[in-house]
Amino acid sequence: MPTRGIQAIRGMNDILPDQIYLWEFFEQVVRDWMAAYGYRNIRMPIVEQTDLFVRSIGAVTDIVEKEMYTFLDHLNGDSLTLRPEGTASCVRAALEHNLLYAGPQRLYYSGPMFRHERPQKGRYRQFHQVGAEALGYTGPDIDAELIVMCAELWKRLGISGVRLEIGTLGNTESRAVHRARLIQYLERHLGDLDDDASRRLHSNPLRILDSKNAAMKEIIEGAPRLLDDLDEDSLAHFERLQQILRIQGMNFEINPRLVRGLDYYNRTVFEWTTDKLGAQGTVCAGGRYDGLVEQIGGKAAPACGFALGVERVLALMVENASEIPCPVPDAYVIHQGEAAHDLAWKTARQLRDKGLKAVLHCGEGSFKAQMRKADASGARFAIIIGDDEAQAGEISIKPLREAAEQVRAGLMEAADLLKKNLRELEPENS
Repeated sequence: MPTRGIQAIRGMNDILPDQIYLWEFFEQVVRDWMAAYGYRNIRMPIVEQTDLFVRSIGAVTDIVEKEMYTFLDHLNGDSLTLRPEGTASCVRAALEHNLLYAGPQRLYYSGPMFRHERPQKGRYRQFHQVGAEALGYTGPDIDAELIVMCAELWKRLGISGVRLEIGTLGNTESRAVHRARLIQYLERHLGDLDDDASRRLHSNPLRILDSKNAAMKEIIEGAPRLLDDLDEDSLAHFERLQQILRIQGMNFEINPRLVRGLDYYNRTVFEWTTDKLGAQGTVCAGGRYDGLVEQIGGKAAPACGFALGVERVLALMVENASEIPCPVPDAYVIHQGEAAHDLAWKTARQLRDKGLKAVLHCGEGSFKAQMRKADASGARFAIIIGDDEAQAGEISIKPLREAAEQVRAGLMEAADLLKKNLRELEPENS
């Protein structure tokens, strides 16, 4: 019987060399963008105690109830979970290592997250996020900064057609008032609620407002608005946020039904959405979560942040035909013959020592076959070393991307000559 090939788990995708340049470009832009705003990188493990997510995200949420990859550690019986999101892990790390003792922290992270969902475009079981967390900041100015940061990222990536929606969840007290009114309203429509809404009616009624069931649309539209139950401080916070955003020239829409799938949010919530990715229209989402630090076990501290879906942002970059440089070698070193082989190794090493990217041909092949490989590599130049060159201690430099003459040069001057020619090509390719 033939052995069946092993394939990747559905919804967990390989990122191949032909795709990776897009990821690397995005990651470099993110590093520069975060540094420009004073956010420092933090890296957390992908496996955490299950209780961290149950306590922070909320037991009655889709993530905890249906989507987490949870397993028992057979060595000690601990319940462990592959992280479904990054905020709880980031706050846990900040508390465990006493980062807030030094004052407020601007932190960011990136990496894979895991949720057991039905894979579809823009939604995977292993997906990647970039998140920013501002810990220890109270005012709406930091909320506004995070939103403005996102607008700056879209600009840097050449992305258009992304809309901003903002809302507010108020504080614990105002949400309690609204919760009572909402339950009372929904109980009058008990016969029309779907199974999820019926199950959440008394445990997490606010999440019913986020239902994607078209049959629930009319009920949701008629529900009491949280904005009408806001306390004075939350209302003032929200109005100041809007004022800052307007001063910064930000266009936004107030969405009174905007809720988060995670229980730890309060006050400011926001989403960046698009129509270009089908059903998965949310590109970035975030808000304020002032109670999470205490919820996890620390001393109460304000906090605000966001997370963006990397796969969705990359899809938007492709959709917008953003200009993304694809890295190619500066030179491909072709050689034939024993003496040429030794000189080719020496040449490739010297070019790399001078900061150039040089690919050395390995294996057999005629000059013609090697030239085809050089052209396919995308290299700007072919370095050709045969018997004549080896005997003279020289190399031949052949331009591959422009109509120019092949030239001979000594080994010591080859790197400088290549650099000069590459500089001359830059304006043409920029």
